[in-house]
Amino acid sequence: MVSAMIADLVKEEQRAHAMAIMGGTIALSFAAAMIIAPIVGGHWGIDKLFWLTAVLSVMAIGILFTAVPKPPKIVHSYAEEESKMMEVFKDKSLTRMYITFLFHSSIMTMAFFIIPMVMTQSLAEGGFGWEKAELWKVYLPAMVFGLISMGPAAVFGEKYGKGRQVFMISVAVIFLGFIAMGFATTPWVFITGVVLFFIGFNMFEPLLQSFVAKFAKVHQKGAALGVANTFAYVGIFFGGLLAGWLMQHYDRGTLAIVVAVISIAWFIWVATMPNPNNRGNVYLPLDIFDRERVAGLTSHEAIVESYVNETENIAVVKYEKEMIDEDEIRGMLS
Repeated sequence: MVSAMIADLVKEEQRAHAMAIMGGTIALSFAAAMIIAPIVGGHWGIDKLFWLTAVLSVMAIGILFTAVPKPPKIVHSYAEEESKMMEVFKDKSLTRMYITFLFHSSIMTMAFFIIPMVMTQSLAEGGFGWEKAELWKVYLPAMVFGLISMGPAAVFGEKYGKGRQVFMISVAVIFLGFIAMGFATTPWVFITGVVLFFIGFNMFEPLLQSFVAKFAKVHQKGAALGVANTFAYVGIFFGGLLAGWLMQHYDRGTLAIVVAVISIAWFIWVATMPNPNNRGNVYLPLDIFDRERVAGLTSHEAIVESYVNETENIAVVKYEKEMIDEDEIRGMLS
């Protein structure tokens, strides 16, 4: 829901920046939770964590009703067939993003499963014997480097149109991170692997939601983002299930090999996906351009869709950059 609202409130060209801020906030919340939760639970009891969650939830509701603006009123038309849920699965680009969400979340769960386990297990059990209170020394540098990586990922993914390449680099870094975590013989090599994982994982954050919103048509954004996040939650479930089973019956080296195989398949998957930056938007003030003529542009093969933002009194036309440019679109309406 948050992603869909951001997609409505922020123009597509600025969406990656907004998504990066959201992703960075989520990442900071992860880091804060991993540092604060052991302290609160250890000193005041686990039940206090639930009370703290309740207080934060009430605060979030207050912010939602007092500070979050209403989304703009969007007017668009589409065929009845396009309103069906299965339509969001017919676009191959969207389907590729759904599977990417699945991979991304499942591997995240595997990482969060083994990091505390390996660091706190005794040396005899194959771990490094750290105290739970020391885990912040692992997560803090990982989160710092992870957050730093989000900026370049957003810039190269959106401004320079290298989103697919950013995804490929991210998967490769995750691959290296898990290899280091799986076969590390010292805690510092393991921590290096954790840092690499967080860098690769966070490079996805500013682009995942934005790319789904770019591939989806305006009336599909909510449904497409909902499906994508559903795939993410399914990935969380199966990632935890697989990591637990592998650690019970084998070891972290085996888990690292399994993740490496998944990463290779994932790398090939994103390497063959189209780049969403091949599509652009032109914004047309309705006090200058006729909305009926704008709507008629959708008959052109290079026009993906058009819709009207009633709140800002503009028409938005999405087009294929390789087939037509903004000046040509304006010329068709003059």
